[in-house]
Amino acid sequence: MAELRHSSSVGARASSSPMKRDEDASPLIHGTTHDDDHRHHFSRDRDRSFWSFLSDDPRVFSLLNSKISLFLIAVFAIVGLISAFSIFNRLNAPYLCKKDGIVLHCPHVNEAPSLWENPYSATTSWKPCAERRDNGISDLPPENETNGYIFIHAEGGLNQQRIAICNAVAVAKIMNATLILPVLKQDQIWKDQTKFEDIFDVDHFIDYLKYDVRIVRDIPEWFTDKSELFTSIRRTVKNIPKYAPAQFYIDNVLPRIKEKKIMALKPFVDRLGYDNVPPEINRLRCRVNYHALKFLPEIEEMSDLLVSRMRNRTGVSNPYMALHLRFEKGMVGLSFCDFVGTRDEKARMGEYRKKEWPRRYKNGSHLWQLALQKRKEGRCPLEPGEVAVILRAMGYPKETQIYVASGQVYGGQNRMAPLKNMFPSLVTKEELATKEELDGFRKHVTSLAALDFLVCLKSDVFVMTHGGNFAKLIIGARRYTGHLHKSIKPDKGLMSKSFGDPYMGWATFVEDVIVTHQTRTGLPEETFPNYDLWENPLTPCMCRA
Repeated sequence: MAELRHSSSVGARASSSPMKRDEDASPLIHGTTHDDDHRHHFSRDRDRSFWSFLSDDPRVFSLLNSKISLFLIAVFAIVGLISAFSIFNRLNAPYLCKKDGIVLHCPHVNEAPSLWENPYSATTSWKPCAERRDNGISDLPPENETNGYIFIHAEGGLNQQRIAICNAVAVAKIMNATLILPVLKQDQIWKDQTKFEDIFDVDHFIDYLKYDVRIVRDIPEWFTDKSELFTSIRRTVKNIPKYAPAQFYIDNVLPRIKEKKIMALKPFVDRLGYDNVPPEINRLRCRVNYHALKFLPEIEEMSDLLVSRMRNRTGVSNPYMALHLRFEKGMVGLSFCDFVGTRDEKARMGEYRKKEWPRRYKNGSHLWQLALQKRKEGRCPLEPGEVAVILRAMGYPKETQIYVASGQVYGGQNRMAPLKNMFPSLVTKEELATKEELDGFRKHVTSLAALDFLVCLKSDVFVMTHGGNFAKLIIGARRYTGHLHKSIKPDKGLMSKSFGDPYMGWATFVEDVIVTHQTRTGLPEETFPNYDLWENPLTPCMCRA
């Protein structure tokens, strides 16, 4: 039997200090009177008579003895039952799911009727309203009156690039500038040289936004020294702060564009705020994200094929869950959280962190306390075994069809074993499609990521296990369609507390999981300062139905 839990200190419970005996007297007790003394003497005489009667009659004394014995036996029986119930609860605690080799066994949970639907979606009254209006009238000035051209490198993986493209369109609108089709920059991690036209439908992108922003496919011919745009400081704006307001671009960037006519904005990751720009600009970003950016037809068709296979794996039409499992080596290392593993495994992870993030690692002495704090705050990725226990507590049965979108899981098959054995109908795109079907997409890493994105987007239930652009874009898109599809965002802080509680019974754990996640299913959420537009497009991009 193994424990599925994390190390945590259980502090002693505080108890209130007893009051002093000489302070116990209540102000409601008054001095005694002569009548009181008379009554007390009478009571004592009566008591003496009673006990004298018992001592004189042994049969009465024996009968009383028997009743007291029976009473004590009943008390002990009740205490024994309570203790047995408590022990039973402890044996069924979530971290004591029985582990037989690599198989994790948790108690059965009845399947809830709302496992595959968003139970409160019918109460929502929001609809998308960021689409382009038919017969729209362009407010763009003539081409020869543009304030200049802007050029950006969309860095990172597919989803970070997607956000950068949406922001680039918005910035071009703010400054009344022409946008040169963004370049998808090769990332050090992804090592991919995909071009915009290798992933997205360029013609649709330009046409759909023609009433909002002028977009050109390439740098104008009159600008002959194209290499200067990539390398010259004179052609690059580098001082843009993160989440900059719209006014920053008007005051600081626009004058340089007017002067130079063409400028590159670098870096451009998260360089436009959310609540410090006009609502129509945020609506434009949603228009780009949900309407203008369409994947190529062959990517859409392949994703539809994968979805169809997921829905028909049992021979009849069945719903399926998409699980975004973020437990790659890089994510585990970057999190600086502590995870279950051998001493040798932990030592190797320590060396890896020291090499990759030396400034954060320092001498390593502070990392244990940091790891405990991050887990308590719910900032650690969920392990596959933890995901399995949470899903079982929610009521998902063993037969649940699960599509996994993930990189190479840290720890390999051994780490995946608890999840795989509890939910054996768990597959990836590599298992759903043939090698020949995927070969055409392997030359671009972002094409494979796009397939994962679409299969997750179209799932009946989407489950995220950690933050990131992929998960928040999926949840935001599912919200934008009207909050109809269930998108589960686990409360990792509460789950960490539950996994570390040695006194929590399985039934209590199940109740906590279900109650806590009733409203964490992709329902409408009010926006707040510095809210994330990509995960919560409610206010600027949706309207009351």
